[in-house]
Amino acid sequence: MHSHGHGHHHHGTGSMLRWSLIATALFVVIETIAGFQAHSLALLSDAGHNFTDALALGLAWAANRLQFRPADESRTFGYHRAGVVSAFLNALTLAILSVWILYEAVLRLRAPEPVNETLMIIVSAVGLALNGAIMLALRAASRHDLNIRGAFIHMLGDALGSVAIIAGAILIRYTGWERIDPILSIALAALIIYTAWDIVRESLNILLEGLPRGVKLAEVTAAAEAIEGVLDVHDLHIWSLGSSAHALSCHVLIEDVPPSSSDAILRRLNKMLSERFAIGHTTIQFEHMSCGISETGCAIPVHDQHHHHDH
Repeated sequence: MHSHGHGHHHHGTGSMLRWSLIATALFVVIETIAGFQAHSLALLSDAGHNFTDALALGLAWAANRLQFRPADESRTFGYHRAGVVSAFLNALTLAILSVWILYEAVLRLRAPEPVNETLMIIVSAVGLALNGAIMLALRAASRHDLNIRGAFIHMLGDALGSVAIIAGAILIRYTGWERIDPILSIALAALIIYTAWDIVRESLNILLEGLPRGVKLAEVTAAAEAIEGVLDVHDLHIWSLGSSAHALSCHVLIEDVPPSSSDAILRRLNKMLSERFAIGHTTIQFEHMSCGISETGCAIPVHDQHHHHDH
């Protein structure tokens, strides 16, 4: 029910991701062959980087399809987490690959090998054009989707990688200094690790039910308590279902009012939460304060009800 607004736009994103995936996968094959032909570790590490991009695009594409499947009996919140899990696994794969590249590059620094710089330049130029095109295609969608942002950042890293390799190959051609190749590979590996870390951090935050980025509990509480008819807010929990879907549950203390007025309070709360904090899924439990000042008549039942809910 909550994703009715995104229906039309996800089909475009889906096919864009699919084509980007096919193009990237093809390029990885070309770049790997060229890397062995040219004896260039930088090209191979870039192929590795591109391979993880193909992975990022593939996972983003699969998750993009899954996310929009409606909730079913066993996945009551829908499939929002699919994209987050995929981003997490992808980033981990990246990090492992980088360690291997670093190891190889250190060996190369000790014993440099001649490389074919012409081939390096041609292949990287093709790669640069490809990454640039994919980045343009994904730019709009990457603003509000962690998944696609993951894929977009990879593409950016790749475009930079291609530029570095082209520059390096030109330098090798004019200076004959072969060690530029492994040095570039080390820089690329460091870039991969840096990118991966950010994605691991954000996806883990969502998987561990952390507060969504940019949301502060105190602010949400204050905003809720400012709403007319609300006396107190406690037991507040906020978490993310996926990169752009947030959920909240809390207990709200209100005066003992007829259901029609408590309904109005609930509507005001939900409207404020969705507009100010982009929280669309809410579970709000009302507790009533009927007894005014008499301690004994009121404090205990409210208290019991509260505890009962926690177990």
